[in-house]
Amino acid sequence: MEKLLLLLHTEDDGSLRRQSLEALTSAKETAEKIGADFYLGIVGNGAKKSTELIGNCGAKSFAVLEGNDFSVPRYSTDKSAALALIKHFAATVVIAPNTSRWARALPGATFQAGGRIDTRVTGIATDGGIQIQRWYYRQRMLATLSRTQRPWVILIESGIFKAWEKVSVQVNVEEVSAELKPEMKRTESKGYENASGGEQTIKPDAPILFVAGAGYMKKQSDGKTHVKEAEELIKKFLKLSGASLGSSKSLVEAASEGAEVISIMTHMNQVGQTGSTPRHQKGLSTCCHGEEPHVIGWRFINERRAVNTDPNCGWAQGKTDVLYVADAFEVMTKLNEKWGQKWGQA
Repeated sequence: MEKLLLLLHTEDDGSLRRQSLEALTSAKETAEKIGADFYLGIVGNGAKKSTELIGNCGAKSFAVLEGNDFSVPRYSTDKSAALALIKHFAATVVIAPNTSRWARALPGATFQAGGRIDTRVTGIATDGGIQIQRWYYRQRMLATLSRTQRPWVILIESGIFKAWEKVSVQVNVEEVSAELKPEMKRTESKGYENASGGEQTIKPDAPILFVAGAGYMKKQSDGKTHVKEAEELIKKFLKLSGASLGSSKSLVEAASEGAEVISIMTHMNQVGQTGSTPRHQKGLSTCCHGEEPHVIGWRFINERRAVNTDPNCGWAQGKTDVLYVADAFEVMTKLNEKWGQKWGQA
């Protein structure tokens, strides 16, 4: 019988991010389908309190590692903590969220445990055992695979499973220790620095992804460019809707070509074949051509809509749920009016 361990880490404030709750759903469902024993381990500040907040998950046993040594992300201590929990439960299958912290530390822990690891997993099937799904070749090929070597560590991408509904329940929590040598604690965390100054525009948990394309920088119907006006429209929409901001490759690269640019846009916002592959409930693309390299980044958006003045653009070839053949400036102005009326900020 498999022993399935869900491995989570807390945030700096001791909370569990949404992606961790999604991983909990995947682990719970997988354990039930294959008849495996289900265990839960959490690393980080407030780990014991976090176990109580999800105490309704039905895990057979709970264990934590908390304290100053595990309060911030650090490869050496995170690797040791994960390894200690894997050995403590003698886990054969480990499921964890594909966060930057675990993506950095778990490969090392898996190697020391003599196991195998798969990252960026986008699905789990249980027909005759555990099988995972993940994309290859820049999200063009979907593979289904399984492994016989144990422990098998599986890192789940965000937006795949529904987040677990938390219900606070008192549970027995065991504190596990990890052997930490002095040299493992040489690296110190000095804080966080945003990739760009100003307002945060990348919001993985936002319900809407708004993508702007290079069309905003081109001459409009009056024969002039209106980049600053476009920037104000986009800023206002982001503020009113709470959407996350994405961009096409051509728009973020315009700065290197000396063109007037939208100041809040960086390469971190790029979506597509050479950018990120976000997962939001809804997506709105404006002034983008809708060709294959950009559309690849939209594969996991549940409801896709686009605005383009060309009725024969790439979006019209079945790559979006709804295509509005209209001027993006006019559409965004109307949208901002609607959002402003809704929130009393017209």
